Amino acid sequence: MTTPLDGIIVLDLTHVLAGPFCSTILGDLGARVIKIERPVLGDDTREFPPFKQGESAYFAALNAGKQSIALDLKAPADRAIFERLLDRADVVLENYRPGVMERLGYGFEDLRKTHPRLIYGAVSGFGHTGPEAGKPAYDMVVQARGGVMSITGPEGGPPVRVGASVGDIVAGMYLAQGILAALVQRGRTGEGAKVDIAMLDSQLAIQEHSLATTTATGVPPGPTGARHPSITPFSTYRASDGFFVIAAGNDALFAKLAQGLGCPDWVTDPRFASNGARCENVHMLKRLIEAITLEKPRDHWIALMESAGVPTARVQNMAEAIEDPQVKARNMVVPVEQREGGPSFKAAGNPIKMSTLPDRQARGPAPLLDADREAILGWLDAAG
Repeated sequence: MTTPLDGIIVLDLTHVLAGPFCSTILGDLGARVIKIERPVLGDDTREFPPFKQGESAYFAALNAGKQSIALDLKAPADRAIFERLLDRADVVLENYRPGVMERLGYGFEDLRKTHPRLIYGAVSGFGHTGPEAGKPAYDMVVQARGGVMSITGPEGGPPVRVGASVGDIVAGMYLAQGILAALVQRGRTGEGAKVDIAMLDSQLAIQEHSLATTTATGVPPGPTGARHPSITPFSTYRASDGFFVIAAGNDALFAKLAQGLGCPDWVTDPRFASNGARCENVHMLKRLIEAITLEKPRDHWIALMESAGVPTARVQNMAEAIEDPQVKARNMVVPVEQREGGPSFKAAGNPIKMSTLPDRQARGPAPLLDADREAILGWLDAAG
């Protein structure tokens, strides 16, 4: 079985998270990903803890199955190798500040003259245009600038960073989408394209409620803790042994919830008879629900909610999540293949399930720095 991106060659000059997250997606879809790393130092995440046998679990999880060659793009010999790689490549990814690739002679306008079919993917904090294009950024910076931190955390509390690095991850996902669209377009026109993704742009794009509310009312929303700002009840609730969630997203589900909790009169109570009324009385309704749910453990309430058809779940930590039977059934935590004598790691599986894409039971080993130089140069030589 051939994969969707079978035969596609990706030269990945990116490091840390946003760019490597994109190249992981492309690799999962069948592309061959060649990491081009700095000599001696390599990708910054090689030094991110935790470590096993001196190797980073973070790096392994994000770069499993890729190849590595170390090149100094200012050194003539290494530039010659890079240019031979460009001759074979379909996609080049970079996450330098705008202008760095141009100074090296490998900016999009340079490459489109010599490699018109090449797709050039760039991810940066603020994109390649605008008055702040040259500024550096990290995940925390764009979560703050893009408004995400202003709506994250407990009501009345200080701004809180989302626990996952959504500034990087969402930008990497959008970059992968742009690359895939450019590949489809190239199939029609024969021409490559530049895909310019800003982490800040990506943060705006994922805030459906906050942006709509602010532009419609002129009032930006604040943090609402775990609850949804426009749907009630849709939050975390306490049981006798911990937290679980109830997501009653419409009146019919609320009626089922009320019946299951032994309070069918809530459905006709003016305070709770509509979603709008429930949102106005969200704190009162939560107190009434928890007065009941605190009496018994989570498993009791989850079984009751599920039998009534009300969406619900335990609040699980990662150790619990990776042991979740549904997660296991979907092959979403897989081993990273060990090199001889190397450490063992695990990584997320591929969430893209396709009839034409084998669901790998393991990821290939993460490369040691420059470990694939000989194989890559042999491949170039064989191609002539």
